[in-house]
Order: sequence, then structure tokens, then C-alpha cells
Amino acid sequence: MILVVGGAGYIGSHSVRELLDQQYQVVVLDNLSTGHRDAVDSRAVFVEGNLGDLEVLNHVFSTYQIEAVMHFAANSLVGESVINPLKYYQNNVSATLTLLEVMLQHDVKKFIFSSTAATYGIPNVDLITEGTETNPINPYGQSKLMVEKVIHDCHLAYGLSYVVLRYFNAAGAHVTGEIGEDHTPESHLIPIILQHLLGQRENITVFGDDYSTHDGTCIRDYIHITDLAEAHILSLKSLLENNQLTETYNLGNGQGYSVKEIIEMCEKVTGIKANVIIGDRRPGDPASLIASSEKIYNNLHWKTKYNLEEIIQTAWNWHKNNPIGFQK
Repeated sequence: MILVVGGAGYIGSHSVRELLDQQYQVVVLDNLSTGHRDAVDSRAVFVEGNLGDLEVLNHVFSTYQIEAVMHFAANSLVGESVINPLKYYQNNVSATLTLLEVMLQHDVKKFIFSSTAATYGIPNVDLITEGTETNPINPYGQSKLMVEKVIHDCHLAYGLSYVVLRYFNAAGAHVTGEIGEDHTPESHLIPIILQHLLGQRENITVFGDDYSTHDGTCIRDYIHITDLAEAHILSLKSLLENNQLTETYNLGNGQGYSVKEIIEMCEKVTGIKANVIIGDRRPGDPASLIASSEKIYNNLHWKTKYNLEEIIQTAWNWHKNNPIGFQK
């Protein structure tokens, strides 16, 4: 069985769906602090509990034959991490150490870790590769990079095999429309725009239009959530075949879209005009963040299947049919 920690969250629930569709047996562990019970596929075993709870973890590993662990359970709001860093180091780092300790006690040594482009900070390159210097500028990015280093040390000391996946901007929803993005508060651009176009927000604020980009707004790399989930399946297969795997991969589309381009595509998909306000820049926002995913393509033959319009169309299908998310 595959243990998916944080499997009730946005990325975790889509990965659980892909695992089940590919005939894996899945146990989900989630405390539902930010995830949703209704997002968890009924074919999975669900255990409610905290990542750092030794009793819960020992119960899971003693009850089920766990072959590998996918770890999605993390606090991920950059602004909150600056205001409350101890929360991020406690949950993202300390609780993960507890998970690793219990895994090793039960001789489970295959680990897929959900990391982030925030580990790179503000890179001075146009295309970010896995070899680009890591220099996080906030506690969220620091917490993820700390765990990456811990995982590697566990490989050297205990033979842990791992794949680290550094996400860029996950977006969209499952093509069935059954699960999608539902955060409180919402901090991601595409759902914020779509909520506005549904009449749930008065306007959209663009944080700065004087960047050194073609239209003055920030450029980011967007990847469909199902493409992201597929990368986890391919990583899992490689882990199950190799007991000494230690890989780190970027996950992105390899091309960037500006904030204005995202708004325009949302308007095209929905047929609704947005009310846009230009605000001040946010501190620490790089002008452009674009990933090279060449390494995972070369190693695992992974590539994205969904373009920007399809990403936004699936997101729109989810939001218009679930205007208050999973709160039926």
C-alpha cells in the first residue's frame, strides 16, 4: 500500500485519484486542517490524524503494509510563514522528522517529498534547473529545503530512497470536475480570478505592472494538477524499482505566463470581463520564475499534457459547479 500524508489536500487528493486509477492501494492520513474529507476518493482508506502524532503513525504502519510514502502535508502560505515561522518549522520540519523516524522503525525506505520552487528564492537565471542555487527568502521555503537536506542525510545514514519534487504553480482541477482547488484563504491567482468572475470578489488586484517583463507583470510557470499527479506516479514507479534512488526534479511547463495573460485567458474561457486594479509590488516577488523540467523528462519520460487554456477550463468547470468548494 502507498501512504499519502496530506491526501485530503489539493495536490494530495488528485495524486490519490491517480494512484487508485492505476490500481495502487492507498491509505490517506490527514488532519483535515486545510484538506477536505470529501476530496478523498472512497476507494482509499482514510485515517484522520496529525503527521507528528507518534501513536497515529505507529497505528498506520502497524496496521497496513506500507511500501512507500508520499508526503504532501505542509503549511504553505508564504506570508503566514514570515509572521509565524515557528508554526512552519514545527509542522513542516519537526513533524516530518517524526514521520521519517516511524518509517525507518517499520523498515519503510521509499519516500516522495512535495517540495517547492520557493527553495530557489529569487534566482538570477531565466530558466531554473535543479542545479540552480537554492536560497529561500522566507520560512516556508527554508522549511522545505531543510527537509530536503534531512532526507538526503537519511539516505546516507539509513539507506532511505527518495524523490524530491519541486513544484512551480499547480493549477486546474480534475477533468471529471469531481475534485478541485478549495483553499481558505485562497492565495493562488487562477482561483482568485475565477472567484471574482463568479461575483465572489469585487475586483482583482495586480501587484505591480512595472516589472522587467513584456507587459510589466510577473511571469510564472503553471502546471495542471493532473500532470503534477502523474509525475508522482512515475516517481513512485522509479522508487519501487530502485532501492538507492536519490533524485530531485522540477515540475513545471517550461514556459511562463504573465499575470495579465492569465487574466485574459480566464476572460476568454468564461466570457466574462474582469475588473482589474493595479496595486503596489509585493516584497520579494521575482519578475519571472520558469522551470526547466528537462531532467524528469529525460529520466522518467514525463511531460505536461495540458496547456494554459485547458488548465483554466478545468478550473472554471470546478469553481462554477462548486462555488463554495467542498462545503455542499
